[in-house]
Amino acid sequence: MNIPNTSGKQAPAETGPEQRAKRGKVIFPALRHRNFQYFWFGQCISLLGTWMQSTAQQWLVYTLTKSAFLLGILGVGQFGPMMLLSLLAGVFVDRFPRKKILLFTQTALMIQALLLAALVYLGHVRYWQVLALATVMGLINTLDMPARQSFIIELVGREDLPNAIALNSSIVNLARILGPAVSALLMARFGAGLCFLLNGISFIPVIAGILLIKPLTRFVRPKQKAVLADIIGGLKYIAASPLLLSAILSMLAVGTFAMNMPVLIPVFADRALHRGVHGYGMLMSASGIGSLVGSLLLASRGRTRPGRKVLFASALLIALFMMAMNFMHAYFAALLTITLIGFCNIIFMNTANSTVQLNSSNEYRGRVMSVYTLCFAGTTPLGNFFAGSLTERFGPGTGFFMCGLVTALLVLPVAAAAYFKKPPEKDATEGAA
Repeated sequence: MNIPNTSGKQAPAETGPEQRAKRGKVIFPALRHRNFQYFWFGQCISLLGTWMQSTAQQWLVYTLTKSAFLLGILGVGQFGPMMLLSLLAGVFVDRFPRKKILLFTQTALMIQALLLAALVYLGHVRYWQVLALATVMGLINTLDMPARQSFIIELVGREDLPNAIALNSSIVNLARILGPAVSALLMARFGAGLCFLLNGISFIPVIAGILLIKPLTRFVRPKQKAVLADIIGGLKYIAASPLLLSAILSMLAVGTFAMNMPVLIPVFADRALHRGVHGYGMLMSASGIGSLVGSLLLASRGRTRPGRKVLFASALLIALFMMAMNFMHAYFAALLTITLIGFCNIIFMNTANSTVQLNSSNEYRGRVMSVYTLCFAGTTPLGNFFAGSLTERFGPGTGFFMCGLVTALLVLPVAAAAYFKKPPEKDATEGAA
């Protein structure tokens, strides 16, 4: 059900022919929407804190345990709830206003960060405490991620959605550059507690921004069926669309086996490069630099939308560069390769995200995005366990190589099926790329 905004206080985004033509002349048309401005500027601050916490949390656990396996278990705790509950979360995202869901989740994440900071400042932090709070964060993110992803279209509409996704990715990746570097500097001087405290404070602007938003429309689906029937209906909807299915299966492969950097990089920086916390921060920032360049490239293209060729090519390049990391023993060569992985990662993720959202109807978007979230982050426990176990036994180079190899072996059949089994289907995301 589409519920228009009737508050009268905020003028909706301009949608007439003249306004659309005018928007087409600007590089970042999504930023012409006041709602998206509130959302985007709040995220600019909050995401920096999020990446500071993520970096500090990974290094804190590694310094407490010196175990790649336990670092992998942390990922299991943080992303396990998504693996188990993402499909259920998608039903609720389709049934309730996403603005209210986000106000709840962002407030809960702020409290989680402040609790973690308090534990560190008390001086008695233990691994099990960090693991428990990471699991709490995973539960919150299970609901937050599909709600946040599917909320963007309510802020900018379909026409400017790809540009909004690219702009949102640009700040995520700017935070990935600054967050680890700032976190490493703060940890070296003040310890991890300050990173957690600053992250908690950083949620205040994003909560304020969400409060100011008045969505153009609200896609709310009244309760009609049982939860299980709604979940099955969402899965059947994806299976019936070759475009959605190929994007989801590709994300499943890449999300499970290629996106294990929090497990692989700390150990690689320590054992392979012997660079410690500063090397770890620089490698994480290098990944962010590559992703930022990729997201800015996509954002600068306005409404141009890369299609399936870009989707599959970027996934296979990620796999290739990960396998190459096994042979990187020089620090600057490793930095360059990680940068290239980050670049390909963001091209892949933005293409998959645009494909999924633009080819989903309003009725199913929340459930489709919950499956996307499951493939993107919910399978992380399996990937972290896989990467952590291999790295613990055979070293970080082997961990990178095997994660890349499995990714390639899984993506290739999906690409072959998309291009050889059936004639290409018209894709709403196809562009000049």
